Amino acid sequence: MTDIPSVSLECVSLLASALTAAERDWPVIPLHPGSKRPAGHAERACPGTGRCAGGHRTPEERATTDLDLIHAAWAQRPYNVGIATGPAGLLVIDLDPVKAEEPKGAPDGATSLQALCERAGQAIPDTYRVRTARGEHLYFTTPVGARLKCSANRLGPHIDTRAWGGYVVAPGSTTPDGTYEIAHERPVAELPDWLAALLREPVRPAPVPVRVHDGTKAARVALERECTVIAAATEGGPGGRNNTLHKSACKVARFVAWGDLPRHVAEEAIQGAGESTGLPPAECRTTIRSAMDWVIAHATPREAA
Repeated sequence: MTDIPSVSLECVSLLASALTAAERDWPVIPLHPGSKRPAGHAERACPGTGRCAGGHRTPEERATTDLDLIHAAWAQRPYNVGIATGPAGLLVIDLDPVKAEEPKGAPDGATSLQALCERAGQAIPDTYRVRTARGEHLYFTTPVGARLKCSANRLGPHIDTRAWGGYVVAPGSTTPDGTYEIAHERPVAELPDWLAALLREPVRPAPVPVRVHDGTKAARVALERECTVIAAATEGGPGGRNNTLHKSACKVARFVAWGDLPRHVAEEAIQGAGESTGLPPAECRTTIRSAMDWVIAHATPREAA
């Protein structure tokens, strides 16, 4: 059994918090005393030596359940305790309060979660909870095989989640806003399927490689360039997927009109790029044909271009 070195009472208390997390198999990281920021160097200041000899190690990668390392760290300073949620197999729902600049009556995180549950016809799951300095953390285990990422406001206003790529401040830690304390000592419940479904990233088909063997070099370059633009398009707004698909199809259509590129070759390549963004095949076909028909009918002759 590892002996606890002679340290301050504050260090002992925070050490106990870190050890409690490690006993649950939740890897921990030291946070600056009185802060939520991870201790250690940032990536931009990485020396590339020691633990980072093979490349910078993020706080998530440095998180540990090794008792000797934990004792050594918290013997030095009264570090706050961070729990690396992804490696711990946790997803933590973070409920925050309304900001001072928001209008009166705006929902806080707890209200947003209650409304979300009511819309889904589900009860708020009973699980381990921690009262944070400004709100509350609800702890859940992630479904087997799921690799959920952190999110912000995805479930509703002032509801964030911490999973892979993030961490939470553990009970016993203190910041200028207050102390983190266990609010509901219960076993950690598994994240309900309906919540997991809302947090999973949508699966998009892999972009279709464009290989064009017909037409002139300029036509081939234009088609490949516009397919890349389409595949990188995001949802919504004037730069949305369908709008981008239409604009790019128009740019390629002039080469079809000039006879530099067979129409079926252009349409097949653009169709594949459009579908790779998640657009329905029928919507892609309609948009592409509309663009092709108009440009071919109104294209300026090459001599006047």
